[in-house]
Amino acid sequence: MCWSATADLAAGTVICAAGAAACAVTLHRRRPRELPLAALPLLLGAHQITEAAVWRAGGGTGPATTAWAVVALPVLAVWVPLAVLLAAPRTARTRLLAPAVLGAATAAGLAAVLATRPVSAEIRDHTVGYAVGLPGAGWFLAGYLAATVGSLLLSPDRALRLLGLLTGAAAALSAVLWRTAFVSTWCAAAAVCSLLLLLRALRGAPPAGAGDRPGRPSAPAG
Repeated sequence: MCWSATADLAAGTVICAAGAAACAVTLHRRRPRELPLAALPLLLGAHQITEAAVWRAGGGTGPATTAWAVVALPVLAVWVPLAVLLAAPRTARTRLLAPAVLGAATAAGLAAVLATRPVSAEIRDHTVGYAVGLPGAGWFLAGYLAATVGSLLLSPDRALRLLGLLTGAAAALSAVLWRTAFVSTWCAAAAVCSLLLLLRALRGAPPAGAGDRPGRPSAPAG
């Protein structure tokens, strides 16, 4: 994230708390298919706390740098589209299968690169730049954004489409303003945007099976 280790730690703590609350609400409402989506702020908040450790280590190639890259690249590439797919009604799952498959393929490629190449971090004024040495980085980035942002934009859920618009705009802004620290700044912006998922959980999104048979009344109880 921009600014400092303190900013990352504070933001990460708040976002983790929001994620924990979203998970608690989701479990209380007995919606297990929604849990990976509700847990996304928890993952992103922990990710920001990990970057605070990168700041304090002065960058480099230590365990915190590697852990940050693993979450930022392969984990999020597969987590986001899969979570959106699981939370969707049956009628929307066919179109959401494509970004989920793309995310899994992108994650596999990214994981293979991280397993064979070191990741380094460099403190650049108020940002952190990460270097992985990805071959065909443009293709990886396209697959990553299509899987993550694309799955949100394809969701029938209005809150998730809004999250997709916000994270897509944040990606464009990060590319323009912080090109050399794109991944770091975009992940931070996405973490802040993920607070929408707590509001979604509190509002009570339709369960995954809702809307499968529109217009058909439910059978009377008993």
